[in-house]
Formats: sequence, structure tokens, C-alpha cells
Amino acid sequence: MKAAVYERYGPPEVVSIRDVPTPTPTDGEVLIRIRATTVSTGDWRARSLEMPPGFGPFARLAFGISRPRQPILGTELSGIIEAGGQGVSTFSVGDEVFAFADTRMGCHAEFRCIPANGLVVRKPTNLSFEQAAALSSQRSAVVRTSNSFAGSGRTM
Repeated sequence: MKAAVYERYGPPEVVSIRDVPTPTPTDGEVLIRIRATTVSTGDWRARSLEMPPGFGPFARLAFGISRPRQPILGTELSGIIEAGGQGVSTFSVGDEVFAFADTRMGCHAEFRCIPANGLVVRKPTNLSFEQAAALSSQRSAVVRTSNSFAGSGRTM
């Protein structure tokens, strides 16, 4: 498969399109053929290591000391389920979905495996793949916020 890969930190020119192995879903994962993804400020910060003052050393610990730990950027995607690993029953081949990979990244590629019980949901039919990909990080923020309110007696 093709992916946008970077092997060192720096300007946009450190990213190149390369052939990389297509992932295979393990137990509990789905393989998604990516139809749309985003380029976010998180991708820029991970690629360039330009961080707010005081965060630089932590960034290298998170992303990789001497080179990127995850060579494929991208945290958001929308696409179509191509395959499911053992035990996946919530999705079927052909389902249109959108997902948020969080700090695991890897969405600037043709395929990505995501845990079926993770931040992946069916794409509403009235949204394009591009619109759904752009909503992924916002959806995850809503899920995290609503989960923090659940059981606390507070309402949103």
C-alpha cells in the first residue's frame, strides 16, 4: 500500500509517499480502506517537533527520541471496512466508518487497522467521507467529555 512516511523530524519535505506493507487485522481489529483523512496541527507538531515552550523534551519521549517512533502520521480517517479480525461482530465488510486513531496515528495511508471496540463508528449516510474524517477528533472529544460526566450526577 502507499503511505505518507517520515523518518526524521523537520519541514514538510521530510514526508514522502512510499510503498509499505498492508496491515493485517489481529483479534478484535478491523482493517479499514481509507477514503479520506486529515492533516492537523497534531500532525504538524509530531512531524516538526515544534512545541510550546517546555514541551520539547516530552515530545521526544512521546514521538521518538532520535527519530519518529510511528513513521506514518494522521489521527483521523473515514473509509470502508475491508476485513475483520477474529471476534469482530460489530462491523461487516463494506460498512462505511469513521475513526480516530489518537496518538497511535498511521492514518495517512491506504489502509489502517483499528480496534473494533475503539473510537470507530459507522459513518452517517448523509456525510461524505471527507466530512466524516474531519469530524473524528471532534467526536472523540465529545465521547471523552460525555464519559467524564457519566455517573457524576452532572448533565451536559
